[in-house]
Amino acid sequence: MLCGQASATTPIAMAAFMDRHCVDCHDADVKKGGLDLEALQFDLTDAEAFRQWQRIYERVRDHEMPPSKKPQPTQVDADVFLAGLQAPLTEADAADIAAKGRVHSRRLTRTEYEHTLHDLLGIDMPLKDLLPEDRASRGFETVSAGQQQSDHLLARYLDVADLALDAAFTRALEGEETFKRFYTPQDLVKNRGGNYRGPDLRNGESIAWPIGLQFFGRTPTFVPESGWYRVTLKNVRAINAGPKGAVWGTLRSGECEANAPLLFMVGLVEATPEPRDMVFEAWIQKGHRLEMRPNDGENRLAPSGAKGGNVSFNGRDLASEGFPGIAHRGIQIERFYPNADRATLRRNLFGDVDPKAAKPGALDRLVTRFAQRAFRRPVTEEQTAAYREIGHKSLADGDSLAESLRACYRAILCSPRFLTFVEAPGPLDDYAIASRLSYALWVSMPDQQLIQSAKEGKLKQPVVMAQQIERMLADPKAERFIKSFTDQWLKLNLIDFTTPDPRQFRTFDTVLQQSLLQETRAYFTEMLRNDLGVTHFIDSDFAFLNGRLARHYGSSSIPAAVKLKPNGKKKQVVPAAPTSVDSQLFAAVKPGDGLQRVSLPAGSLRGGLLTQGAVLKVTADGTSTSPVIRGVFINERILGNEIPPPPPGIPAIEPDIRGATSIRDQLAKHRNNDSCASCHKTIDPPGFALEAFDPVGVWRKNYGKVGVGAAIDPSGTTPDGVTFSDLREWKQIYLRRGDQLARGFIGHFLTYASGAAPRFSDEATIRGIVDKTEKSAHGLRSLIREVLMSTIYLEK
Repeated sequence: MLCGQASATTPIAMAAFMDRHCVDCHDADVKKGGLDLEALQFDLTDAEAFRQWQRIYERVRDHEMPPSKKPQPTQVDADVFLAGLQAPLTEADAADIAAKGRVHSRRLTRTEYEHTLHDLLGIDMPLKDLLPEDRASRGFETVSAGQQQSDHLLARYLDVADLALDAAFTRALEGEETFKRFYTPQDLVKNRGGNYRGPDLRNGESIAWPIGLQFFGRTPTFVPESGWYRVTLKNVRAINAGPKGAVWGTLRSGECEANAPLLFMVGLVEATPEPRDMVFEAWIQKGHRLEMRPNDGENRLAPSGAKGGNVSFNGRDLASEGFPGIAHRGIQIERFYPNADRATLRRNLFGDVDPKAAKPGALDRLVTRFAQRAFRRPVTEEQTAAYREIGHKSLADGDSLAESLRACYRAILCSPRFLTFVEAPGPLDDYAIASRLSYALWVSMPDQQLIQSAKEGKLKQPVVMAQQIERMLADPKAERFIKSFTDQWLKLNLIDFTTPDPRQFRTFDTVLQQSLLQETRAYFTEMLRNDLGVTHFIDSDFAFLNGRLARHYGSSSIPAAVKLKPNGKKKQVVPAAPTSVDSQLFAAVKPGDGLQRVSLPAGSLRGGLLTQGAVLKVTADGTSTSPVIRGVFINERILGNEIPPPPPGIPAIEPDIRGATSIRDQLAKHRNNDSCASCHKTIDPPGFALEAFDPVGVWRKNYGKVGVGAAIDPSGTTPDGVTFSDLREWKQIYLRRGDQLARGFIGHFLTYASGAAPRFSDEATIRGIVDKTEKSAHGLRSLIREVLMSTIYLEK
């Protein structure tokens, strides 16, 4: 082979194109980006070679290569090259899928495992945190290629299965734990010693004040056993709600001691001047108690008295001094079982058999019944023989029927047929389809109705499948999908990964962070419920807000001022003046109604997902923002553009936290590197547009701690050359690109639901889904239904 030519195995027509436009930068000597076209063989059965040729195809198709500074091929030449490469790539990929399937040995994630045990047994105890975290691949924990399998992992799953079975059999055989107690305000202020951190007691009310001391607001409400509890706060009312109309607080559980500082969220408390009962449901650990306190970053008292000791209520009337507080007239705590009553749990384990009176012969029938439900399909005698043998051996050793069944069930819960999806290459059978549908939309096993459709052989019928999908999306269990999918797709599960710098963002608080998550999930739910088009990812004329969110979005990025009373005992945080149209949002929110759909004022940028605080927070580091991080996120998660990792040896861009130098200036030098320029042409535009929002999602005009640093420049040019001056204009550009947004979402949902990313040969099917959903403006519900009914999804 002559120097400076494509590999001899490359088809002649493509080799001529590459010799003219590619080889100069990608020969054995230069190898830009690590690509050596002289050595790259055209062997599409080799996975790495296929990947390289697919990447070449995509970069030429997207006009990323040749670089803009180099001579460009004519469109005719480019089309001929792409057509010549597309055909063999499609053929090779389709052959590989037919032989091996697209999803390789996917197992249940820890979240799926937890929900499956809950539905299989009827228990409700949290389990997933007892298992190792699932590593995300291509953005999702469900992707089989990224899942780990090991003896250690199996041992952990076995430990959790033991805990689940213990809970189920104990409750089935011995009965349920019950607990119900009402704590009066007087009960809540007992044991007022020198280190008292409980509520105040005034006129028969328990009152929590916004004192910054750790665990202030803890109560002697210890629960006797770990379990789900319904907590009712009686006659909750706000003290000094002021123009905000409410005092916001948190209700949390924990030991509330210095040696065990971790607190667990029970719920947000929005107290209004009108008294009302508030009900919360949460899992509370044995020996934990409740802590309830105002938790609004704009209202905090100094944590200590004049001599550094704890604040004393004696001799002070904090209400008259103007401090906000939350009052109530007692707390009722009651144990309950949210997932299944005891009768249902017993049926899950024993069917219609009384284990204390049944004959040993019932074991075979019960084991087969349990295995069918656990394996999510019919089982043969051969498949259950080993489990039944375990049970019969246990009976022979003198164990009871219940003990013997437990041993059988333990083995079943460790079987690959339970822990993994058993699928053969080619079209899936009805039972495999039932499992795929249920784990996609319920994050758990199929119910009896879905299994019955599979048993009757009707699930492959388009009408039946569409009906089942609609039924499942309307079921409360679909909330599991909404949380699981948005946690991974939008990285909401990383909301706690960074903590905003309290010196810059003094009013950021726990109430706000929880509200941010609620906002994004409620917005996605609204899109799903009403089949709203995918352009709603970009913009909309409505949002989901509560009073705390509305105040946050209407505030300025200039930090609030701190005012101290002369005695040093009282500290108030005074918000800066609002600087955007979002200052009107608070007037649209009704205090006391929690999260609610509100119409946005004209000119607001808060419509869509991109400017929601949760998205803006997970794409920042708590101190500064980066258009690269946000740009990669928007490209990959919303626009459907895959961004490759940076070339080796290229340093990351570190924002100037002083705000003296804009990140745009730093990136301008970065883009002078040809290896970086092609990708940053795609990455930077949406990142620049979002620079007008700080790390906690507040609109700003300048960088810097005090908002007076370098001016924000949100302008840019899209990869195809369309210019925009700010985020509003950027949104207008992509509101006209519904097809692109639909393709992006199809790819992500297909990856999440099936456990594998779309393949090269899936292009025609994906294009068909985009075309078919055009009439609904690519409605979210329509896209999900069509993906689940596609040949891509219904084949391994």
